[in-house]
Amino acid sequence: MKLIAAITGASGMIYPLRLLKFLKSKKVETHLIISEPAKKIIEYELGINPIDLMKIAYKTYEIDDLSSPISSGSQTFDAMVIIPCSMNTAAAIANGYSDNLIRRVADVALKESRKLIIVPRETPMNSIHLENLLKLAKLNVSIVPACPAFYHKPKNVEQIVDFIVGRVLMQLNIKNDLYKPWTGDLP
Repeated sequence: MKLIAAITGASGMIYPLRLLKFLKSKKVETHLIISEPAKKIIEYELGINPIDLMKIAYKTYEIDDLSSPISSGSQTFDAMVIIPCSMNTAAAIANGYSDNLIRRVADVALKESRKLIIVPRETPMNSIHLENLLKLAKLNVSIVPACPAFYHKPKNVEQIVDFIVGRVLMQLNIKNDLYKPWTGDLP
């Protein structure tokens, strides 16, 4: 599988870190794009240099490199995940505004009918956010909000993160055991 992963400037950098590590462990060819605001948030939230996160990926691209191979529909990839996805990026994609590589590759995914998954992290959402997400959902974008469940009784933050990452992996049809699925069994 060839996957494009993108990280935009929203809180929640622990999600792409966990996703990238999991994908690397499964030998998924992951191509990574990180926005400039995301680089600052990575440093702040994770306390690491964004370069350390980039080293996990198979290949990385600069946000302004619109001539990169992945910006063309003639290049194949199986899916794109934007995690976390800022409302700015969601709005741009919903309205066909592809002024950077993340937005352009998302546009390619849409026009080539490839899997596009976004993980919005904003809360609360206003009606503009919701309208943009609805527009994307109508375009078959999988929207996986970073809203964890608690039926699996997480014991720590990592297990909460694993729930969201596991749900993203389900959308990619990648088997995982990051969380225990709901069984319907109540005490």
